[in-house]
Amino acid sequence: MKLDFLRSLFDRPGAWVSVYLDATRSGENAGHEIALRWRGLRERLTEQGADKATLDAVADAVRDQPAEPGPHGLAIFASDGEVALVQTLPAPPATDVACLEPLPHVMPLLAQRGEEVPYVRVLADRTGADLDALSAGGVPRHREVTGSATFPMRKVHAGGWSHLHYLHAVEESWKRNAGDVAAAAADLADTVGAEVIVVGGDVRAVPALIGRLPKRWQGRVVSTDAGSRHAGADESGLDDVTIQAVAEAADRQVREVLDRFRAQLGDGTASTGLVDVVARLQRGQVDTVLLVNDESSTDMLWTAPEDPALLSVDDHVLREAGVTGPVKVRADAALVRAIAGTDAELILIGPDEGPVEHGIGAVLRYADASTAAT
Repeated sequence: MKLDFLRSLFDRPGAWVSVYLDATRSGENAGHEIALRWRGLRERLTEQGADKATLDAVADAVRDQPAEPGPHGLAIFASDGEVALVQTLPAPPATDVACLEPLPHVMPLLAQRGEEVPYVRVLADRTGADLDALSAGGVPRHREVTGSATFPMRKVHAGGWSHLHYLHAVEESWKRNAGDVAAAAADLADTVGAEVIVVGGDVRAVPALIGRLPKRWQGRVVSTDAGSRHAGADESGLDDVTIQAVAEAADRQVREVLDRFRAQLGDGTASTGLVDVVARLQRGQVDTVLLVNDESSTDMLWTAPEDPALLSVDDHVLREAGVTGPVKVRADAALVRAIAGTDAELILIGPDEGPVEHGIGAVLRYADASTAAT
Protein backbone atom coordinates (compact mmCIF):
# COMPACT_ATOMS: atom_id res chain seq x y z
CA MET A 1 0.00 0.00 0.00
CA LYS A 2 1.51 3.30 -1.11
CA LEU A 3 0.89 6.14 1.32
CA ASP A 4 1.73 9.13 -0.90
CA PHE A 5 -1.83 10.44 -0.57
CA LEU A 6 -1.27 10.92 3.18
CA ARG A 7 1.87 13.03 2.98
CA SER A 8 -0.03 16.31 3.13
CA LEU A 9 -1.32 15.26 6.55
CA PHE A 10 2.19 14.88 7.89
CA ASP A 11 3.75 18.00 6.39
CA ARG A 12 2.99 19.98 9.49
CA PRO A 13 2.80 18.75 13.09
CA GLY A 14 0.25 20.16 15.48
CA ALA A 15 -3.13 19.41 16.99
CA TRP A 16 -4.93 17.14 14.54
CA VAL A 17 -8.63 16.41 14.68
CA SER A 18 -9.50 12.95 13.29
CA VAL A 19 -13.15 12.02 12.85
CA TYR A 20 -14.74 8.75 11.71
CA LEU A 21 -18.48 9.14 11.27
CA ASP A 22 -21.35 6.97 10.07
CA ALA A 23 -22.73 8.96 7.13
CA THR A 24 -25.39 6.46 6.04
CA ARG A 25 -28.63 8.09 4.90
CA SER A 26 -31.27 5.47 5.57
CA GLY A 27 -34.38 7.62 5.94
CA GLU A 28 -36.00 11.00 5.54
CA ASN A 29 -34.34 12.26 8.74
CA ALA A 30 -30.91 10.91 7.84
CA GLY A 31 -29.37 14.37 7.53
CA HIS A 32 -30.62 15.28 10.97
CA GLU A 33 -29.32 12.00 12.41
CA ILE A 34 -25.87 12.63 10.96
CA ALA A 35 -25.88 16.14 12.39
CA LEU A 36 -26.74 14.75 15.82
CA ARG A 37 -23.93 12.20 15.64
CA TRP A 38 -21.50 14.95 14.65
CA ARG A 39 -22.75 17.15 17.51
CA GLY A 40 -21.84 14.43 20.00
CA LEU A 41 -18.40 14.05 18.48
CA ARG A 42 -17.90 17.82 18.49
CA GLU A 43 -18.66 17.95 22.21
CA ARG A 44 -16.11 15.21 22.79
CA LEU A 45 -13.47 17.07 20.76
CA THR A 46 -14.20 20.32 22.58
CA GLU A 47 -13.55 18.54 25.87
CA GLN A 48 -10.22 17.34 24.45
CA GLY A 49 -9.24 20.94 23.64
CA ALA A 50 -9.94 21.23 19.90
CA ASP A 51 -10.21 24.85 18.67
CA LYS A 52 -13.49 26.26 17.36
CA ALA A 53 -12.18 27.14 13.89
CA THR A 54 -11.08 23.56 13.22
CA LEU A 55 -14.34 22.15 14.53
CA ASP A 56 -16.32 24.55 12.35
CA ALA A 57 -14.31 23.42 9.32
CA VAL A 58 -15.12 19.78 10.09
CA ALA A 59 -18.79 20.67 10.57
CA ASP A 60 -18.83 22.26 7.10
CA ALA A 61 -17.23 19.13 5.62
CA VAL A 62 -19.86 16.91 7.23
CA ARG A 63 -22.71 19.14 6.05
CA ASP A 64 -21.41 19.62 2.50
CA GLN A 65 -20.51 16.01 1.78
CA PRO A 66 -22.64 14.83 -1.18
CA ALA A 67 -25.24 12.21 -0.32
CA GLU A 68 -24.33 8.67 -1.36
CA PRO A 69 -26.51 5.55 -1.48
CA GLY A 70 -26.03 2.64 0.88
CA PRO A 71 -24.16 2.28 4.16
CA HIS A 72 -20.91 4.24 4.27
CA GLY A 73 -18.79 6.41 6.49
CA LEU A 74 -16.62 9.51 6.44
CA ALA A 75 -13.05 10.00 7.58
CA ILE A 76 -12.11 13.65 8.12
CA PHE A 77 -8.76 15.11 9.16
CA ALA A 78 -8.36 18.77 10.08
CA SER A 79 -5.89 21.12 11.75
CA ASP A 80 -5.41 24.86 12.21
CA GLY A 81 -8.93 25.67 11.07
CA GLU A 82 -8.68 23.73 7.80
CA VAL A 83 -9.82 20.32 6.61
CA ALA A 84 -6.83 18.58 5.00
CA LEU A 85 -8.51 15.38 3.81
CA VAL A 86 -12.00 13.91 3.51
CA GLN A 87 -12.40 10.26 2.49
CA THR A 88 -15.59 8.27 1.96
CA LEU A 89 -15.41 4.89 3.68
CA PRO A 90 -16.97 1.83 2.01
CA ALA A 91 -18.65 0.92 5.31
CA PRO A 92 -19.61 2.88 8.43
CA PRO A 93 -17.11 2.71 11.29
CA ALA A 94 -18.00 0.16 13.99
CA THR A 95 -18.16 3.12 16.37
CA ASP A 96 -17.85 6.81 15.63
CA VAL A 97 -14.40 8.16 16.51
CA ALA A 98 -13.24 11.66 17.42
CA CYS A 99 -9.76 12.37 18.70
CA LEU A 100 -7.33 15.26 19.04
CA GLU A 101 -3.72 14.12 18.77
CA PRO A 102 -0.32 15.41 17.56
CA LEU A 103 -0.61 13.22 14.42
CA PRO A 104 -3.68 12.23 12.40
CA HIS A 105 -5.23 8.90 13.41
CA VAL A 106 -5.24 7.28 9.97
CA MET A 107 -5.06 3.57 10.75
CA PRO A 108 -8.84 2.96 10.67
CA LEU A 109 -8.89 4.57 7.20
CA LEU A 110 -6.07 2.35 5.96
CA ALA A 111 -7.69 -0.76 7.44
CA GLN A 112 -10.92 -0.04 5.53
CA ARG A 113 -9.17 0.79 2.27
CA GLY A 114 -7.17 -2.40 2.36
CA GLU A 115 -4.57 -3.15 -0.30
CA GLU A 116 -5.59 -0.69 -2.98
CA VAL A 117 -4.53 -1.81 -6.43
CA PRO A 118 -4.17 0.71 -9.28
CA TYR A 119 -5.98 -0.56 -12.35
CA VAL A 120 -7.35 0.34 -15.78
CA ARG A 121 -10.72 -0.84 -17.07
CA VAL A 122 -11.40 -0.74 -20.80
CA LEU A 123 -14.90 -1.01 -22.27
CA ALA A 124 -14.28 -1.39 -25.98
CA ASP A 125 -16.18 -1.60 -29.22
CA ARG A 126 -14.97 -1.41 -32.80
CA THR A 127 -15.02 2.41 -32.90
CA GLY A 128 -13.15 3.15 -29.67
CA ALA A 129 -13.46 2.66 -25.92
CA ASP A 130 -14.26 4.12 -22.52
CA LEU A 131 -11.28 3.94 -20.17
CA ASP A 132 -11.59 4.17 -16.40
CA ALA A 133 -8.68 3.95 -13.99
CA LEU A 134 -7.89 4.19 -10.31
CA SER A 135 -4.45 5.31 -9.21
CA ALA A 136 -2.71 4.60 -5.92
CA GLY A 137 -4.45 6.77 -3.37
CA GLY A 138 -7.83 6.28 -4.99
CA VAL A 139 -7.76 9.04 -7.61
CA PRO A 140 -10.19 8.10 -10.43
CA ARG A 141 -9.51 8.93 -14.06
CA HIS A 142 -11.67 8.63 -17.18
CA ARG A 143 -10.86 8.85 -20.88
CA GLU A 144 -12.99 8.35 -23.94
CA VAL A 145 -11.08 7.16 -26.99
CA THR A 146 -12.43 7.53 -30.52
CA GLY A 147 -10.51 5.49 -33.05
CA SER A 148 -8.94 7.27 -36.02
CA ALA A 149 -10.72 5.00 -38.52
CA THR A 150 -14.32 6.01 -39.18
CA PHE A 151 -15.09 4.29 -42.50
CA PRO A 152 -15.80 1.61 -43.46
CA MET A 153 -16.94 0.18 -40.09
CA ARG A 154 -19.72 -2.29 -40.88
CA LYS A 155 -19.67 -5.42 -42.95
CA VAL A 156 -22.55 -5.71 -45.40
CA HIS A 157 -23.74 -8.51 -47.62
CA ALA A 158 -22.93 -7.40 -51.13
CA GLY A 159 -21.91 -9.06 -54.34
CA GLY A 160 -19.39 -8.17 -57.00
CA TRP A 161 -15.65 -8.26 -57.37
CA SER A 162 -15.11 -5.53 -54.74
CA HIS A 163 -16.81 -7.39 -51.90
CA LEU A 164 -13.68 -9.02 -50.49
CA HIS A 165 -11.78 -5.76 -50.80
CA TYR A 166 -14.51 -3.99 -48.83
CA LEU A 167 -14.52 -6.64 -46.09
CA HIS A 168 -10.75 -6.33 -45.81
CA ALA A 169 -11.07 -2.54 -45.46
CA VAL A 170 -13.57 -2.98 -42.61
CA GLU A 171 -11.21 -5.37 -40.83
CA GLU A 172 -8.37 -2.87 -41.20
CA SER A 173 -10.53 -0.11 -39.69
CA TRP A 174 -11.25 -2.28 -36.66
CA LYS A 175 -7.58 -3.12 -36.25
CA ARG A 176 -6.54 0.53 -36.49
CA ASN A 177 -9.06 1.55 -33.85
CA ALA A 178 -7.95 -1.34 -31.61
CA GLY A 179 -4.40 -0.05 -31.91
CA ASP A 180 -5.50 3.46 -30.93
CA VAL A 181 -7.33 2.14 -27.87
CA ALA A 182 -4.42 -0.12 -26.90
CA ALA A 183 -2.01 2.84 -27.03
CA ALA A 184 -4.33 4.96 -24.87
CA ALA A 185 -4.86 2.12 -22.39
CA ALA A 186 -1.12 1.50 -22.06
CA ASP A 187 -0.46 5.22 -21.56
CA LEU A 188 -3.12 5.42 -18.84
CA ALA A 189 -1.81 2.24 -17.20
CA ASP A 190 1.68 3.74 -17.11
CA THR A 191 0.30 6.97 -15.65
CA VAL A 192 -1.52 5.31 -12.73
CA GLY A 193 1.00 2.52 -12.23
CA ALA A 194 -1.63 -0.12 -12.93
CA GLU A 195 -1.23 -3.66 -11.67
CA VAL A 196 -3.98 -5.02 -13.90
CA ILE A 197 -5.86 -4.03 -17.07
CA VAL A 198 -9.41 -5.36 -17.41
CA VAL A 199 -10.75 -5.39 -20.97
CA GLY A 200 -14.40 -6.03 -21.78
CA GLY A 201 -16.98 -5.25 -24.44
CA ASP A 202 -17.32 -6.24 -28.08
CA VAL A 203 -16.24 -9.83 -28.75
CA ARG A 204 -14.19 -8.80 -31.80
CA ALA A 205 -12.72 -5.64 -30.32
CA VAL A 206 -11.45 -7.23 -27.09
CA PRO A 207 -8.91 -9.72 -28.56
CA ALA A 208 -7.82 -7.22 -31.21
CA LEU A 209 -7.10 -4.64 -28.52
CA ILE A 210 -5.26 -7.06 -26.23
CA GLY A 211 -3.08 -8.26 -29.08
CA ARG A 212 -1.90 -4.68 -29.66
CA LEU A 213 -0.96 -3.87 -26.06
CA PRO A 214 2.77 -3.53 -25.41
CA LYS A 215 4.44 -6.74 -24.20
CA ARG A 216 4.97 -5.32 -20.71
CA TRP A 217 1.20 -5.34 -20.19
CA GLN A 218 0.34 -8.65 -21.83
CA GLY A 219 0.78 -10.60 -18.59
CA ARG A 220 -1.45 -8.25 -16.59
CA VAL A 221 -4.58 -8.38 -18.75
CA VAL A 222 -7.90 -9.89 -17.71
CA SER A 223 -10.43 -10.15 -20.56
CA THR A 224 -14.19 -10.68 -20.58
CA ASP A 225 -17.04 -10.42 -23.05
CA ALA A 226 -19.13 -8.64 -20.40
CA GLY A 227 -20.09 -5.02 -20.93
CA SER A 228 -21.29 -2.89 -23.79
CA ARG A 229 -20.91 0.75 -24.81
CA HIS A 230 -24.54 0.97 -25.87
CA ALA A 231 -26.55 3.54 -23.90
CA GLY A 232 -28.27 1.98 -20.91
CA ALA A 233 -26.27 -1.25 -21.12
CA ASP A 234 -25.82 -3.24 -17.92
CA GLU A 235 -22.21 -2.97 -16.71
CA SER A 236 -22.63 -5.14 -13.60
CA GLY A 237 -20.90 -8.10 -15.24
CA LEU A 238 -17.86 -6.01 -16.13
CA ASP A 239 -17.90 -4.50 -12.62
CA ASP A 240 -17.82 -8.00 -11.10
CA VAL A 241 -14.88 -9.07 -13.28
CA THR A 242 -13.02 -5.88 -12.37
CA ILE A 243 -13.57 -6.36 -8.64
CA GLN A 244 -12.37 -9.96 -8.85
CA ALA A 245 -9.30 -9.04 -10.91
CA VAL A 246 -8.32 -6.26 -8.50
CA ALA A 247 -8.83 -8.54 -5.47
CA GLU A 248 -6.63 -11.22 -7.03
CA ALA A 249 -3.94 -8.65 -7.83
CA ALA A 250 -4.06 -7.42 -4.22
CA ASP A 251 -3.71 -10.97 -2.88
CA ARG A 252 -0.82 -11.56 -5.25
CA GLN A 253 0.95 -8.43 -4.01
CA VAL A 254 0.62 -9.50 -0.38
CA ARG A 255 1.87 -13.02 -1.15
CA GLU A 256 4.88 -11.65 -3.01
CA VAL A 257 5.83 -9.36 -0.11
CA LEU A 258 5.41 -12.21 2.40
CA ASP A 259 7.59 -14.44 0.23
CA ARG A 260 10.29 -11.75 0.16
CA PHE A 261 10.01 -11.36 3.93
CA ARG A 262 10.38 -15.11 4.52
CA ALA A 263 13.38 -15.18 2.19
CA GLN A 264 15.04 -12.38 4.15
CA LEU A 265 14.23 -14.18 7.39
CA GLY A 266 16.02 -17.17 5.94
CA ASP A 267 19.23 -15.27 5.23
CA GLY A 268 19.03 -13.14 8.35
CA THR A 269 18.38 -9.79 6.68
CA ALA A 270 14.72 -9.30 7.58
CA SER A 271 13.64 -6.83 10.25
CA THR A 272 11.28 -7.99 13.00
CA GLY A 273 9.90 -6.36 16.12
CA LEU A 274 9.05 -2.74 16.81
CA VAL A 275 12.50 -1.64 18.00
CA ASP A 276 14.35 -3.02 14.97
CA VAL A 277 11.78 -1.83 12.40
CA VAL A 278 11.93 1.68 13.88
CA ALA A 279 15.73 1.62 13.59
CA ARG A 280 15.52 0.52 9.95
CA LEU A 281 12.98 3.25 9.12
CA GLN A 282 15.38 5.81 10.59
CA ARG A 283 18.10 4.61 8.21
CA GLY A 284 15.80 4.56 5.19
CA GLN A 285 16.37 0.82 4.75
CA VAL A 286 12.72 -0.24 4.74
CA ASP A 287 11.00 -1.19 1.51
CA THR A 288 7.73 -2.50 3.02
CA VAL A 289 6.40 -2.70 6.56
CA LEU A 290 4.19 -5.65 7.46
CA LEU A 291 1.90 -4.67 10.31
CA VAL A 292 -0.86 -6.38 12.26
CA ASN A 293 -3.52 -3.75 12.90
CA ASP A 294 -4.14 -4.20 16.63
CA GLU A 295 -6.80 -1.70 17.65
CA SER A 296 -6.18 -2.51 21.33
CA SER A 297 -2.47 -1.66 21.14
CA THR A 298 -1.18 0.95 23.59
CA ASP A 299 2.31 1.15 22.05
CA MET A 300 3.74 4.66 21.81
CA LEU A 301 6.72 6.11 19.99
CA TRP A 302 8.66 9.34 20.15
CA THR A 303 8.93 11.36 16.96
CA ALA A 304 10.50 14.58 15.74
CA PRO A 305 7.98 17.20 14.54
CA GLU A 306 10.20 18.27 11.65
CA ASP A 307 11.37 14.88 10.31
CA PRO A 308 9.10 11.82 9.85
CA ALA A 309 12.10 9.47 9.72
CA LEU A 310 13.24 10.51 13.20
CA LEU A 311 11.33 8.23 15.56
CA SER A 312 12.32 6.06 18.47
CA VAL A 313 11.01 4.02 21.37
CA ASP A 314 13.14 6.24 23.65
CA ASP A 315 13.08 10.03 23.66
CA HIS A 316 16.75 10.16 24.75
CA VAL A 317 17.76 8.77 21.35
CA LEU A 318 16.07 11.70 19.61
CA ARG A 319 17.46 14.28 22.04
CA GLU A 320 20.96 12.95 21.43
CA ALA A 321 20.26 13.34 17.71
CA GLY A 322 19.55 17.04 18.27
CA VAL A 323 15.74 16.97 18.47
CA THR A 324 14.77 19.59 21.04
CA GLY A 325 11.08 18.78 21.35
CA PRO A 326 10.31 15.10 20.69
CA VAL A 327 6.61 14.26 20.81
CA LYS A 328 5.09 11.06 22.18
CA VAL A 329 2.44 9.69 19.82
CA ARG A 330 0.54 6.53 18.94
CA ALA A 331 2.96 3.98 17.51
CA ASP A 332 0.82 3.26 14.45
CA ALA A 333 0.56 6.99 13.63
CA ALA A 334 4.32 7.48 13.91
CA LEU A 335 4.97 4.38 11.80
CA VAL A 336 2.60 5.49 9.03
CA ARG A 337 4.20 8.94 9.01
CA ALA A 338 7.67 7.41 8.73
CA ILE A 339 6.59 4.95 6.02
CA ALA A 340 5.07 7.75 3.93
CA GLY A 341 8.04 10.05 4.53
CA THR A 342 10.63 7.47 3.45
CA ASP A 343 8.79 6.24 0.32
CA ALA A 344 8.24 2.83 1.87
CA GLU A 345 5.02 0.83 1.60
CA LEU A 346 2.66 -0.72 4.13
CA ILE A 347 0.99 -4.13 4.12
CA LEU A 348 -1.64 -4.85 6.77
CA ILE A 349 -1.75 -8.54 7.65
CA GLY A 350 -3.76 -10.77 9.94
CA PRO A 351 -2.32 -12.01 13.25
CA ASP A 352 -1.53 -15.43 11.77
CA GLU A 353 -0.73 -14.34 8.21
CA GLY A 354 3.00 -13.78 8.49
CA PRO A 355 5.91 -14.75 10.76
CA VAL A 356 6.39 -11.27 12.26
CA GLU A 357 7.57 -10.62 15.79
CA HIS A 358 5.12 -8.76 18.04
CA GLY A 359 2.92 -7.83 15.09
CA ILE A 360 5.47 -5.99 12.97
CA GLY A 361 8.20 -6.77 10.47
CA ALA A 362 9.82 -5.21 7.43
CA VAL A 363 11.26 -6.18 4.08
CA LEU A 364 14.50 -4.23 3.65
CA ARG A 365 15.80 -2.46 0.57
CA TYR A 366 19.36 -3.36 1.46
CA ALA A 367 21.42 -4.86 4.28
CA ASP A 368 24.14 -2.90 6.02
CA ALA A 369 26.81 -3.68 8.58
CA SER A 370 24.25 -3.64 11.38
CA THR A 371 22.08 -6.28 9.67
CA ALA A 372 22.79 -9.77 10.87
CA ALA A 373 23.25 -11.34 7.44
CA THR A 374 24.33 -14.97 7.31
